[in-house]
Amino acid sequence: MTPLRKRFASIRRQPSVAVLAVLLSAIALRTPAVAAPGLALSERDCFSTRGLDLLVFNNWYDGAFSDAKIAGIELIHHDVRTATNGDVRLSATPEQWDTLPEMRERVVDRERGTIVVTLAYPEFGFTYRLEVNAREGGAAIRVVSDQPLPEALVGRAGFNLEFLPSAYFERTFYMDETSGVLPVYPSGPSGPPTAERSATGASTAREPFARGRVLTLAPEDPQRRVQIRTREGELALYDGRNQAQNGWYVVRTLLPGGRTGTLVEWELSANTIAGWTRPPMIAHSQVGYHPDRRKVAVVERDPAEGEAAPVRLLRVSADGTFTTVLERKPEPWGVYLRYHYDVFDFGEVREPGLYVLETRGERTAAFRIARDVYASAWQPTLDVFLPVQMDHMFVNEAYRVWHGLSHMDDARQAPPGHVHFDLYAQGPETDSPFAAGEHIPGLNIGGWYDAGDFDLRTQTQYALVMSLVHTWETFRPERDETTIDQRRRHVELHQADGVPDMLQQIEHGTLFLLAQQKVFGHAIPGVVAPDLGQYTHLGDGGSKTDNRIHDPSDPDSPADDRWAFTTGTTALNYGSAAALAAASRALRGWRDELAAECLAHAERVWAFEKGREPNLFRHGNTTGGHPADEEFRAALELLLATGKHEYAQRLGGLWPEIESRFAFNAVTAVRALPHMDEGFRAKVRSAALAFREQSVAGSAENPFGVPITRGGWAGNGLIVATGITRYHLHRAFPEDFDDEGVLRSLEYLHGCHPASNLSFVSAVGTRSKMVAYGMNRADYSYIAGGIVPGVLVLKPDFPENKEDWPFLWGENEYVVNLGGSYLFLVHAADSLLQPGE
Repeated sequence: MTPLRKRFASIRRQPSVAVLAVLLSAIALRTPAVAAPGLALSERDCFSTRGLDLLVFNNWYDGAFSDAKIAGIELIHHDVRTATNGDVRLSATPEQWDTLPEMRERVVDRERGTIVVTLAYPEFGFTYRLEVNAREGGAAIRVVSDQPLPEALVGRAGFNLEFLPSAYFERTFYMDETSGVLPVYPSGPSGPPTAERSATGASTAREPFARGRVLTLAPEDPQRRVQIRTREGELALYDGRNQAQNGWYVVRTLLPGGRTGTLVEWELSANTIAGWTRPPMIAHSQVGYHPDRRKVAVVERDPAEGEAAPVRLLRVSADGTFTTVLERKPEPWGVYLRYHYDVFDFGEVREPGLYVLETRGERTAAFRIARDVYASAWQPTLDVFLPVQMDHMFVNEAYRVWHGLSHMDDARQAPPGHVHFDLYAQGPETDSPFAAGEHIPGLNIGGWYDAGDFDLRTQTQYALVMSLVHTWETFRPERDETTIDQRRRHVELHQADGVPDMLQQIEHGTLFLLAQQKVFGHAIPGVVAPDLGQYTHLGDGGSKTDNRIHDPSDPDSPADDRWAFTTGTTALNYGSAAALAAASRALRGWRDELAAECLAHAERVWAFEKGREPNLFRHGNTTGGHPADEEFRAALELLLATGKHEYAQRLGGLWPEIESRFAFNAVTAVRALPHMDEGFRAKVRSAALAFREQSVAGSAENPFGVPITRGGWAGNGLIVATGITRYHLHRAFPEDFDDEGVLRSLEYLHGCHPASNLSFVSAVGTRSKMVAYGMNRADYSYIAGGIVPGVLVLKPDFPENKEDWPFLWGENEYVVNLGGSYLFLVHAADSLLQPGE
């Protein structure tokens, strides 16, 4: 296999099958193109036929992060979303933060079989309609306006439709009479610099690599063949990856000036394979199952498939032979989203070994039945993922440098009122002794890169410290595989240094939280890149800044130092105090001086917040959780660290407010029980029973038995949190809560979920996420032990997690605090499966 085919193994071409004819006329626009027969407006408010859905603004641009590539006119082609963002845009290759229109109205007219969406660019005084209706052989898409295009948008506004590059790698195209190969790697063409700059400051004009009137993508591939014809004007085909690595192929027609009515009209057709059905997918845990526990696989199948076929469980022998140990029809579960589901229970099989599942010729990867299935599932997260995310350190793994010493020039004071594009904002005051733009000494220590970008979000930092402390105190994993030298700011993977790695990770996060308290006397929202040019940096964090403090008097000194947003909110302060108090317990006996310093600052914060009016400034997700929730956690961690009665009193006093948000506070409430009276215990149990009923109802809506969210960010974080909550409730009230919720959460994470059966934990399980969104995302690679957000449910009913495209953050972005939660959950499950060990 060539390197290219290895790299994109998941997108190999399908073998040829019988298809409907598509006439590939290169010149004559009047020659009809045959596509999906009977494409029609469905009850799901989109245009559908077997093998094809044409969505028309069923999904809208993500409000928090601008263009998330899940909006506008979209194609789901043989169950792969291949096109998105069909809309009028002001650039041929728009970036994430480029100007977006406002949606004013969406009207589904079933009688006429049309969907009409009214949109506007109010800053330019331009309102337009997108009108879509089914036609023989496909659909017509029109851009209609009752007013001429404003002069400022002539030559700038065009109708765009973006096609996913990984869906078309190693495929070809026709543009009129000219043929070509769709580029695997972007290579231009680019024009000379322009006066107009993009969101990230680039001024290079992007040129199309093909122009014409009729475009056919992938004529050789019946599953991906799409044809677009324009009534007038021309089609231009661009490679958006020349502008940014997360760009898609863009088909574009400019809107003409000086006209009203129909400005652009396309005829779009997409080939469908006669009688096509999506192959069944057997969702199961890639990590495996304990011999004595529940073992359930879920078969996801096309509604057109008819009845479920029998499922076979085969045992794999050392000599490579497969022996059927169980074969029967799965039990029907019903319909969830767009698929039928059936449940195959093989709990009766208890013999340890390697097994595969099979139905209709589809066979899974091998998985284990063993008593120690979770014994090592957490190790890549601790051994690799957390060290790689460490900021202000040089991180090395054998011959590989993950990143150099990073961000030693932290940080500059953000100006009052400054609103950042990544959910940070500075309040009306700095709450700081530093002037706007002034360097703040002492912040270049500790902390982990929050996600695929490089910010140090304080909420993330203290959540991870808390998870690590709870894992250490509850299960005490003394694994030592990493050398972490804070004095030299150096990390070596796979080299022991005699200290448990979990303690060293706790220390690393604590150092950043403590630095804030020392410098400001309170916690701050965090530290983040100052501009989009810095923020979009891919690769080595050590090269993101020059590591030199910016000198405003020197015109040659780059202002690349990160902003520190320093508003002292009450919620952040309590959250940080909770983590510092918890860390003081874990560090005691190893770093006694640091432990004492942590506890002193935590108690000082408590006293400080009790003596002032709360600072309730809020912005995005960077200014802390609900103040009462954060205070509740701080009271518990301080109680556990000091034993002082005042903290127990406050736990009881907060209960009425906490009870209304029990789902967010259940773990804290349960952990407090040994230190509270029977009255408190009774209140917690009552709230827990009510929570049980709510969670059972939520989990019952799908066949996987966990709460699956629907939003712009997929829900693995909630699923892990639910598993942890169920563990604590089971330990506290075993007569009311079993432990199945703990195991189901992990099984979901490890592959028993919709859309695919990949483990969402990279390098954990037989098949796992090997293309994900970290600082590595431009390399189509992964960081072992990182956990991605998971299955994103796009409206109306499409579950998606791209296996071959890393740049969809809502599906594939690692977030570091989820790694800490996962560490706890795996240890919890292992303790349930192997009690007493």
